Amino acid sequence: MIKPKTRRKPKGKKSSMWVLILLIAILAFILYIDDSSWLMQRQYPLLYEDLIVKYAEQYSVDPFLVASVIFVESRFVHDAVSPRDAKGLMQILPSTGEWAAERIHLEDYEEEQLFDPEVNIQMGCWYLGFLASQFPDSRELVLASYNGGIGNVRKWLDNREYSKDGKSLDYIPFRETRNYLVKVKEAYKIYKEVYPYLKLEDV
Repeated sequence: MIKPKTRRKPKGKKSSMWVLILLIAILAFILYIDDSSWLMQRQYPLLYEDLIVKYAEQYSVDPFLVASVIFVESRFVHDAVSPRDAKGLMQILPSTGEWAAERIHLEDYEEEQLFDPEVNIQMGCWYLGFLASQFPDSRELVLASYNGGIGNVRKWLDNREYSKDGKSLDYIPFRETRNYLVKVKEAYKIYKEVYPYLKLEDV
């Protein structure tokens, strides 16, 4: 019995099919990039951008750092309150708020103003700038002080168990502060990638 010959598909159709698949793959990749950027902006929002830039510039602070601190501290919720009674976007303690209000000459200051985004961001930027003046060569020490307290950081630096050279920390005894640094550093990288235009020329 003679088997009928099977027809072969023309090569032209096969090539066209592969070209079509390639084009679909390229389009899907482009859409994926756009979607991933959109998703990153959803996961790492940027609110109060004008205030961040304004006070970051005024107090010579990196705006990406400010945005990262706000994200980790409050997720940009202006009326957030922590279990320790830290308040607002940058989670400022009432005692720190009173001290900062005096230093930045904020008249008729009341604790409730910590929920005002502009007041809170101004105080937070000033405080980050102050900490940077105390630890000019270490962003890690600035962040550790912001979370764990400048007094504790200075004690750690004086302790050989935590600092071998007295200038940097080899170990942070507070787990919360250790985790805080990791979170802010991760957020910092993402904010620089997703919002590159936020950069200031002099910072």
